[in-house]
Amino acid sequence: MKLTRRRIYEIIFEADTPAGKAFDVVLLIAVLLSVVVVILDSVESYNAVIGKELYWIEWFLTILFTIEYFARIYAIHKPLKYIFSFYGIIDLMSILPAYLSLLLAGSHYLAVIRIFRLLRIFRVLKLARYVKAGNTLMAALKNSRARITVFFEVVAAIVVLVGSVMYLVEGPENGFDSIPRSIYWAVVTITTVGYGDIAPQTVIGQTLASLLMLTGYAIIAVPTGIITSEAIKTEKNEKPVQTNTQVCRRCGFDRHDDDARFCKMCGYSLDK
Repeated sequence: MKLTRRRIYEIIFEADTPAGKAFDVVLLIAVLLSVVVVILDSVESYNAVIGKELYWIEWFLTILFTIEYFARIYAIHKPLKYIFSFYGIIDLMSILPAYLSLLLAGSHYLAVIRIFRLLRIFRVLKLARYVKAGNTLMAALKNSRARITVFFEVVAAIVVLVGSVMYLVEGPENGFDSIPRSIYWAVVTITTVGYGDIAPQTVIGQTLASLLMLTGYAIIAVPTGIITSEAIKTEKNEKPVQTNTQVCRRCGFDRHDDDARFCKMCGYSLDK
């Protein structure tokens, strides 16, 4: 029983073994196929011709993903660690839409979230430079979250203020029939999206809109500059990325040094 559980763990979680790599490659192909099936099913012309075939393919893949999900829970020592991890949540969310479709029609289209499972390709193919780029970006976002939060608070204050003023200036006769709708217009304008469903008609309103548009161009550059500066600092201080893909069976940690014999997070022997 222990041997079987260990073997399942090696196949599912280890990408360095031939069986593990083959499993991950097949899994990625199945994920791609399932996303294509969901997309084709939403096209009426395809659905009318091969709708039944797409339906059964989708359910076949969903059952396979369900078996794989519970096999991961069974194989790892600390199931909750995997269940609440990023990949664990994505794996669960990728199978739920199909079952929800039995109660809520159309919810199976949410299965396209499975596309996020393709992130495993970085671990399978050991693309260290992409892993490093991803880690750098995530670290930059984390380090700049305080400044980004302040930035969004300022933007929120601007759109609420301008939206309220536009409600008073333009009024319901020009489409600004409530403060929330006016705030919506301010958001669309400051982000330079410009749907055109609401537009100011008065000179004062148009002047205010012009100032808000110019402010929008300046604002767009702020978060980009914050994240870029943090990314540069993070990259300078970052240690070389290890390409080892061995996963700790106890805690699920997967970023070990190539010569590591024990998990750096929980101390569990990686040789067991």
